[in-house]
Amino acid sequence: MVRNLIRLTLAVTLLASPVVAQPWAKTLCGAQASGSNQTAEPIGEYARGCLAGGVELAETGPTWQAMRLSRNRNWAHPDTIDFVQDLSRVAARQRGWSGLYVGDMQQPRGGPMLSGHRSHQSGLDVDIWMRPATRLNLTRTERENLSSISMRRAKGAFVNDSWSRQHHNILEAAAKDPRVARIFVFPGAKVQMCKDAKGDRRWLRKIRPWWGHHYHFHVRLNCPRGARACVNQTPPPAGDGCADAQDWVNNILNPPPPDPNAPKPKPRREYVLADLPKQCARVLSR
Repeated sequence: MVRNLIRLTLAVTLLASPVVAQPWAKTLCGAQASGSNQTAEPIGEYARGCLAGGVELAETGPTWQAMRLSRNRNWAHPDTIDFVQDLSRVAARQRGWSGLYVGDMQQPRGGPMLSGHRSHQSGLDVDIWMRPATRLNLTRTERENLSSISMRRAKGAFVNDSWSRQHHNILEAAAKDPRVARIFVFPGAKVQMCKDAKGDRRWLRKIRPWWGHHYHFHVRLNCPRGARACVNQTPPPAGDGCADAQDWVNNILNPPPPDPNAPKPKPRREYVLADLPKQCARVLSR
């Protein structure tokens, strides 16, 4: 049924008919239960793309557990799978941690998600819970009901008492990995890491302040070498980014007055299949 819907969508797109409404891309992508029968390849942008040949992260491993299994979002490019497993071994060496609880990665074939994220579409994004993984024998039911732990205080201006040196160490290890493009955390965490970092600080450049991201941190990988259809994000600005993070914190503590001349944000339009790279139609049909 899904393949028939995709064929109909392609026909409508080719005819460019203004009469027949096209289904949303998230409906088509979210209906896929497994990866496509293709060589693994990230396609398009992190927030406008899809994933060929997606690989499933095992629900449980020696040093990790995938959470919220009902979402079926523990899929990614093989590089992302390898990265998660490598970082989980780093976490398992931290006091009080047995590994990682892994949140959303991608749908089996990537693309826009049925709910939540705007990114996580091309197989190179992963959310790692801030909650220390102390047990790696959680049942499916426990994984649905257990929640992560917030690390923020004062709306994200500061870390709270749950933040630890172990969080710093895991994030530092992730940022030093050459596969990683950037990591999103709440502003207070970045500022705290800037205060605590010793020696070579170049890795801090990859730690980027962003709204939310206090229950988890979001790792984004670079496009793999030779992935011609993959589009990298513009690299972070030069420097360690600590002054920028402090500006975020200052604006949280003392919000600037609203600009009366600022244009109202336009509502985001839902993507249809034609909005995605043309290779995504084949990903959905294989």
